[in-house]
Amino acid sequence: MPNYHDELDAVLRALADPTRRAVVERLAKSPAVVSELAAPFSMALPSLLQHLRVLENAGLITSEKHGRVRTVSLRPGALDVLHLWLGEQRTPAEHQADRLGLHLTRTTGKET
Repeated sequence: MPNYHDELDAVLRALADPTRRAVVERLAKSPAVVSELAAPFSMALPSLLQHLRVLENAGLITSEKHGRVRTVSLRPGALDVLHLWLGEQRTPAEHQADRLGLHLTRTTGKET
């Protein structure tokens, strides 16, 4: 099993803050400029930039500067480490329920 726990820890720390989670949710829709990301929050721009730095250091977002405009994007596959870890936490009973669901889907489809 690959050791990805440092990456997982960074992602979980970054997502522990509601502001950063809101930024990730917004960026899941499309890239945005920093001023657009700042609009819904009642905080100074430097404070939002600190949140963006945490997300970028965790590998969740990337940013590009064109002239005076900085565009921020969600990094493709950024949440894969979280998905992998959550999948590993599933119990054997959940796996059995999944297999039962697949079996019932297959057998119900054959009977009709």
